[in-house]
Amino acid sequence: MVKRLALGAAVLVVLAVTLTATAPHPLVAGPIPASAVPGDPSHDYPFFSRADEVQRVGYVEEEFFLQGTAARYAFPGPPAYATIVDGGHAYTTRIIVRRPASPEHFSGTVVMEMQNGANSQEWDMLWAASREHFVRRGHAWIGVSVINAGVAPAPGKGLKGWSPLRYGALNLTDGGTIPGDVLAYDIFSQAAEAVRHPEGFVDPMGGLPVRWIIAASTTQHLVTYHNSIHPLVGVFDAFLKVLFHGNFRTDLQTPVFQLATEFDVAKPSYARQASSDRFQRWEVAGTAPHDAHIQEETQPLMIRDGLATGSLVCTLPPFSRVPMFFVLNAALDHLIGWLEDGVPPPGAPDIARSGNLIQRDGYGNALGGIRLAEHEVATATNSGVNGPATNSCSTFGWFKPFDAATLALLYRNHGAFVNQTTRQAHDTVKDGFIVQDDAITTIQRAAQSTFGK
Repeated sequence: MVKRLALGAAVLVVLAVTLTATAPHPLVAGPIPASAVPGDPSHDYPFFSRADEVQRVGYVEEEFFLQGTAARYAFPGPPAYATIVDGGHAYTTRIIVRRPASPEHFSGTVVMEMQNGANSQEWDMLWAASREHFVRRGHAWIGVSVINAGVAPAPGKGLKGWSPLRYGALNLTDGGTIPGDVLAYDIFSQAAEAVRHPEGFVDPMGGLPVRWIIAASTTQHLVTYHNSIHPLVGVFDAFLKVLFHGNFRTDLQTPVFQLATEFDVAKPSYARQASSDRFQRWEVAGTAPHDAHIQEETQPLMIRDGLATGSLVCTLPPFSRVPMFFVLNAALDHLIGWLEDGVPPPGAPDIARSGNLIQRDGYGNALGGIRLAEHEVATATNSGVNGPATNSCSTFGWFKPFDAATLALLYRNHGAFVNQTTRQAHDTVKDGFIVQDDAITTIQRAAQSTFGK
């Protein structure tokens, strides 16, 4: 175990990248110890650490620093692959690993998330959404810091601003000589290589045998990576894209699953891509990127880690309560099954649109799409669309409970509401849109509610 990744190049050997279509292996240092407990003002612990939480369920959380040199790519545009401009650009980044402590509990699947740097911080979005499902299936999750907005978008911002002590050495821009996220793509490949082939290096997986590595993200960079970089290096077995940021090329053999919220479908730029034997797209009615579940998962960490949590003034009451993560859980199961048996996931109906406008019922709820019981057996208006567009409210969706008179009109009593919820939950399991565990949760919540009592 090391105590700190040294800042000087004299201490760490910088690995040269060759101008070939391969992903070199970076130098891996770690696990990087935490000298303080989460919440300590020194911030000398992993950002958004969940160490205690994962330990209680038989997982470990470990942070590693990766250092090497990365290539710059040029993107001539579809359908051409990217081309290497040059290499040798020094970088230092970090990965955060949450994995089963015991080999017997490891499924063999790693979900490697290209971290989204929205609002100058890394949200661990897919772990926050589906951590219970990761644990019950025994999957590992690895967050990779490759987007400069989450690392050092400006002085005092991002990981480096949050903890100069711990993250001061991070560098995604070759010391400021390379703008933006130009090096992100090669660094992401190298992170996968560090996990795929740890021989002779520190193993971020602690010796667990890795079968599948799934590239996942909520950022547009993953679409670019798949379309232009993946054909050159091929270090990922499948792709899981949550939220819409453009279409995927269709001439590759690697499975791709794209999940779209109602927020995405409402965009004028949203363009539906036909499903195929290599690509599947689902749209989930009533959902938003940053819904009530994500807020519940991340708000306590923001408070603990000393981040701004000021109230935003939204156009409508914020945070959809339709659990998008239930569908994400099922999609991940399907994607792994797709890798193992070659059978694509089931298709799903599209959210109803007329032109660019989503069609809605008399209560304001979207028609069509995957319809979870929380949406189909409605007790509120849940939408993926909110405002203003000038702040994060636009990603929250909105929620407004029905009044007592409306509930009485829809459900003659509590039992009727629970029965309808149960039928819809079972139907979505049968259709493959949620897993049985989440259907049980839905039914239990309905039974515990006060509707109709």
